[in-house]
Amino acid sequence: MRAVVLHEFGPAENLRHETAPDPVPGPGEVRVVVKAAGVHQIETAMREGLAIGPPLPELPAIFGGEVAGIVESVGPDVDEAWIGAKVVTAHGRPGGYAELAVADVSSLHRIPAGLAYEAAVTMVVTGTTTIGLLDIAELTSGDTVLVTSAAGGIGRLLVQFARRLGATVIGAAGGPDKTAAVRELGADVAVDYNLPDWAGTVRDALGGRGVTVVLDGVEGDKGRAAFGLLAEGGRYITIGAASREDFRPDEAELKERGVTFTDALTRLLEGQDAPTDEARALAAAADGSLVPAFQTFPLSQAAAAHAALETRATTGKVVLVPDAHG
Repeated sequence: MRAVVLHEFGPAENLRHETAPDPVPGPGEVRVVVKAAGVHQIETAMREGLAIGPPLPELPAIFGGEVAGIVESVGPDVDEAWIGAKVVTAHGRPGGYAELAVADVSSLHRIPAGLAYEAAVTMVVTGTTTIGLLDIAELTSGDTVLVTSAAGGIGRLLVQFARRLGATVIGAAGGPDKTAAVRELGADVAVDYNLPDWAGTVRDALGGRGVTVVLDGVEGDKGRAAFGLLAEGGRYITIGAASREDFRPDEAELKERGVTFTDALTRLLEGQDAPTDEARALAAAADGSLVPAFQTFPLSQAAAAHAALETRATTGKVVLVPDAHG
């Protein structure tokens, strides 16, 4: 098979599109012809060799646990009725950056009718994280919600949900194109947080009142600015650090302002019922209540996909698809 293989930690160009052995499904496993593979922000850090998330893989490695495709063959003790099924999993291996991947049959979800492979693979992790985050956030129609990285995969889903709920929604994203995309999603205020006084723009738009909830996927300086926009008694919830710079509010300031802080990703990793929430996320995409956004790259261009993700030049979930000649 053709796959994207990392032989040495380092820059995006270290991802090489080459021939690799076909994976063989073992007991309880299936082999999937990959039609779409999700690319995750943390994989760019792992590719560099930064130990800031999951354990680094042994090299050579093929990244990408998020896989959607067609079951081609099954391992011992697996019902052959799975062959030909359109499935999605968050646990593909050796990885979805390949033409073939194997997965435990217990991790599979059948893709709902009418849902594209790209949408399914977007929802199986990005959508699942969003579902879990919304459970934690407990948004109401009375909230004024600030979403950072609002043009990203999770951010777009959050804007949609909060808008449909009837909350006031401020979406912050980087650059005019992304800001326009957030505005098209229905955000009441769309602001470019690459501009120096973006927080002042939000204050002006809200007539000086603060926001009640921040859903922050960036952290760093932008997270600090977003935190500063919270009204007394507000909630600051982090969902990732796309900036690769942590921001943690000072305990004394939290107490003084009556603001609560929640590291949602840590909570989800510790206690999320992932299979149930994966099914909820896929169902939400299938019935149209959440519309996933994705940007595709051919499998052979995985290095370009990583580079674009790192420079925050993408909109929505980054997804690898088979090359046209494949």
